[in-house]
Amino acid sequence: MLRIESVHTYYGDSHILRGVDAVHPAASSLGLLGRNGMGKTTLIRTLMGYVRPASGRVLLDGRDVTGWAPEKMARQGIGYVPEGRGIFPNLTVRENLLMSERAGLDGRRAWTFDRVMATFPRLAERLSHGGQQLSGGEQQMLSIGRALMTNPRLLILDEATEGLAPLIVAEIWRVIADIRSTGIATLIVDRDWRKVLAHTDHAVVMEKGRIVLAAESASLAADPAALSGWLGV
Repeated sequence: MLRIESVHTYYGDSHILRGVDAVHPAASSLGLLGRNGMGKTTLIRTLMGYVRPASGRVLLDGRDVTGWAPEKMARQGIGYVPEGRGIFPNLTVRENLLMSERAGLDGRRAWTFDRVMATFPRLAERLSHGGQQLSGGEQQMLSIGRALMTNPRLLILDEATEGLAPLIVAEIWRVIADIRSTGIATLIVDRDWRKVLAHTDHAVVMEKGRIVLAAESASLAADPAALSGWLGV
């Protein structure tokens, strides 16, 4: 479904992505691992069109979508839960969800408002609350729910559990497992590499803007030593 070919991305004079190549098959789950500052979020922002690469290509279904605007990528069925959540603080929970409601590329509406409420009962109790009135965990639930309301075929989650209480973290991983079971492809970035490997089919490791390791998640989970040099395991 998604292919990245020799992508180089800069922030000003800083060379962040250095010839990244990666493939994300349809309906699969991919983990993106690496220490802080290795280029993971920059890769996601390049895929989503927030940053235009200096060279290389991003292909979606074989079509060159390099540098497409984020809203155009979203219309191709890409849901994005950004680091920092990105909810609208001046809108209510209900408004945050309904403003993103639409059918998927295939016309189906598997993820409805009612289904999101059933998935996140805590949000159902706070529908009239403004985004700024929610706890960090509730904001993360809202960010995920909003992305699901677009009925995506690929959901990108960038540090979805960062800074959350352990009970909320467990809830987020439960929801990620449920999403994966519905056939939605996922791209997951998280500091807990064990959880990432447990919830993905394949994983890649980034180091200084390059992919340095790619393998099936199960094989990496069974051999943590293979990750030790890259993640400090």
